[in-house]
Amino acid sequence: MSIEIKKLNVYIKDNHIVRNVNIVLPEKQITCIIGPSGCGKTTLLKTINRLIDSVEGVKIEGNVFVDGQDIINSGTEITELRRKIGLVSQRPCPLPMSIFDNVAYGCRINKMFKKRRQLIYHVQKNLKAVGLLEEVKGRIRTPAARLSIGQQQRLCLARSLAVQPEYILADEATSALDPISAKTVEDLFVKMKENYSIIMVTHTLHQALRIADNVVFMYLGEVIESGPAERVFHHPQHELTQKYLAGAFS
Repeated sequence: MSIEIKKLNVYIKDNHIVRNVNIVLPEKQITCIIGPSGCGKTTLLKTINRLIDSVEGVKIEGNVFVDGQDIINSGTEITELRRKIGLVSQRPCPLPMSIFDNVAYGCRINKMFKKRRQLIYHVQKNLKAVGLLEEVKGRIRTPAARLSIGQQQRLCLARSLAVQPEYILADEATSALDPISAKTVEDLFVKMKENYSIIMVTHTLHQALRIADNVVFMYLGEVIESGPAERVFHHPQHELTQKYLAGAFS
């Protein structure tokens, strides 16, 4: 199922951050949200799983339909919503516990498995999915904080995948990583779109050019242009999009 956003406006105190956004985010594709700093990209992303709710003075108007349900106005159960829509943030934030317990955490909260061996298998499967299982062999019970930054980010991705989401939100998920780790995470996202819909905020235009199937270009809180990456990048319709892609501003 796709995510459909209609007439979305987000205010934080007196600031109108997201302005009348109307877009469809297609399923099982990588959608990259691009645009200059402060244009509302992260606010839009965090509205999709209601993380923006925790910001003081926030006000949301409009509709965000996830699998046909309006998550803004329908009394959505937030815990279930965030299980369905995982988030990988800009900087890795492993929980202060072991590698194993990081991945198992959401499974335990959601009471996904009755038998411990099922949980162990599930944790190992998700560590393998992000290329970590062999790297942490023999130390899966050691603190996650001992991992490298790149490994911590992949661990956070495994933790999101473990609760079996339908969508993955990524907020500049590679910006704090070295080039090799960033490429590893990019490759994971490309592989994962077979099973997940991935919505990614990136400041790196080259990254969007490499991996995006769909693009949303924002400027001053508005969506200026959106659509298939091939069209937006090679045949942009709006003058602002053309200038941004040409490097006139960033």
